Amino acid sequence: MDKVQMLSHIEKSLNYSIFDVKWIPVSAKFITIGTKTNGKGIIEIYELDSPNVKLIKEIHQESPLKCCSFNLSSHGDRHLALGDFSGNLKILDIERPEEPIYEVIAHSEIINSLDAIGGGSSNLYGAKEIVTGSRDGSVKVWDPRQKGEPVACMSATSPHDETVKDVRDCWAVTFGDSFNNIERSVCAGYDNGDIKLFDLRKMALRWETTLKNGVCSLEFDRKDIPMNKLVATTLEGGVYVYDMRTEHPTKGFSYCCEKNAGQSLGTNGVISGAKSTVWTVKHLPQNRDIFMTGGGAGSIRVWNYKYPEKRFKEMSDGTKVGVAGNVQMLNAVTISQQPIHCFDWCSEKIGLAVCGSFDQTVRVLLSTNLNLY
Repeated sequence: MDKVQMLSHIEKSLNYSIFDVKWIPVSAKFITIGTKTNGKGIIEIYELDSPNVKLIKEIHQESPLKCCSFNLSSHGDRHLALGDFSGNLKILDIERPEEPIYEVIAHSEIINSLDAIGGGSSNLYGAKEIVTGSRDGSVKVWDPRQKGEPVACMSATSPHDETVKDVRDCWAVTFGDSFNNIERSVCAGYDNGDIKLFDLRKMALRWETTLKNGVCSLEFDRKDIPMNKLVATTLEGGVYVYDMRTEHPTKGFSYCCEKNAGQSLGTNGVISGAKSTVWTVKHLPQNRDIFMTGGGAGSIRVWNYKYPEKRFKEMSDGTKVGVAGNVQMLNAVTISQQPIHCFDWCSEKIGLAVCGSFDQTVRVLLSTNLNLY
């Protein structure tokens, strides 16, 4: 009875393709965003009304919506950052969504991913900012106080031929290392497996590596502390956990890896089938060492990171190299026949979560015993 169990509590079928889900801060409500069959975007707000969920508002948009974040919001407002298929970035007050608070043509193509920082009790340091990653290959940082132009723009080009711009599709972006009013970093993942870490204070590339498959999702365990851990998920079932506290001059950051994290579970609980994409990763707000991954086979897995006895060791030349820990799978459950590609934990209630899948279904999930770790 002391094992972690994840249960699908409520299922709601939708009549549109869902692309992202988020809990509204300090509430029992969540939003879903996506695209309808007529090519328009839609935002729906749901409230928990046991044993079901109740639709309380629909907000229609001209362009299909891809990604969103409430991380700009303080507890007194409900400001939602939105990225769409046309490359537009908007900030809406979902209580009064008729006129955007902020709007800009951010990219020439679809915004695949965005992250925000600076709102709420957990993001006290630095300005409110949004980072966006697009199919046009660029990663841009936006300050809502500055209209029209990004405060930083990073483009991925080929290191082999400077005359040819080899544009890589940016699939994932995340903020981190924002532990005071000066420091802040952005990490970006690309379709060719590149991961790049940008230092926004120095406006420079701090570190980069290349994985074997495209990077679908990235997340630091916490945004408002000195970099501790970074989780990257990839095509073909890869989950990489980097220890970001110790960087070696040539070897970079140490990591541990799970190679079959996207496979489905048979009826007897045994892993089976071909490797599939791990679409998303989200850390538990109440415990930064626990995180979940959503797999292409409709599976959700909950992991616990175990630190090593010593997080670095000294080399013969006097340099320090990090020592990676290992991950323990706490629970694995298959809840859908289609990929679980978006997920969000509730910050106010440990174990409460919401997820979306390609079968046009949103699910409210309950996880037990997470407080035991």
